[in-house]
This record gives sequence, structure tokens and C-alpha cells, in this order.
Amino acid sequence: MFPMALPQGPAPAEPQWARLQVDVNCRVRRGAWYRVADLTSAEAKLDVNREQIPVPRTSLKIVTAPPQHWTIIARPHDARSLPAQWGDKYAVCPGCRNRMELKGAPHMMRCARCECTFRVGWEEWFVGVG
Repeated sequence: MFPMALPQGPAPAEPQWARLQVDVNCRVRRGAWYRVADLTSAEAKLDVNREQIPVPRTSLKIVTAPPQHWTIIARPHDARSLPAQWGDKYAVCPGCRNRMELKGAPHMMRCARCECTFRVGWEEWFVGVG
């Protein structure tokens, strides 16, 4: 039996993306996807406005490509800077991370910031709901 040869040097890294999967305050928006700049067994450093923010890895969902649909977020109990008239939930744009009010139960929404239109991911609410 021959031993398997391991490739030399670092493996080519696929871009990774992460978002919170728990309801905590750690300088990233709930429901928004961020590029992973560095990953260890304990934490991920996320690119947030050109700054690397460390977040415990256990608090994150990490994927190789972020979904292309609006994420529905239950209003956090300690929400800051969310208009009160938005009620108990809002949506996060997958393109630019902008937050927007949900009016009714739309299937598609156009972002006021990036002007892109995406479907609304009603099947995948942020884990903090309920």
C-alpha cells in the first residue's frame, strides 16, 4: 500500500460568506451576509465596511455562496435605529445589506439603496424568529 501524497502549499481557497445564526449584538447586521476574510476553529473575521470584525464561529452560518433572496428578520428586542412603524419584522437585501420595511407579504422586493430586485425568502426566516 502506498501512502497518499498531500498537495504542497495552501489549498486554493473558495470565497466564503457568513451571517449570524443567533440573536446577538456583535457589530454585524442580523440576516446580512459578509465575506469571510479569515477563519479559525474558534472565530471568523468578517469584512464589514472594510474592517475585519471577529465573530465566534459557533454564532455563524458559513456558506460558499450567499443566497440571492431577501432575509426576513424578527425585530430584535434591543433594536437601534429601526423605525418603530416597521413593526415586528423587516427584510435585509442580499445585494447590499440594506434593511427595509416589509409591507404585506410580497414575493419580490426592490431595494431602495441598490435598486436590485430579489425574491423574498419567506421559507428561511432568521433563526431569532419566534
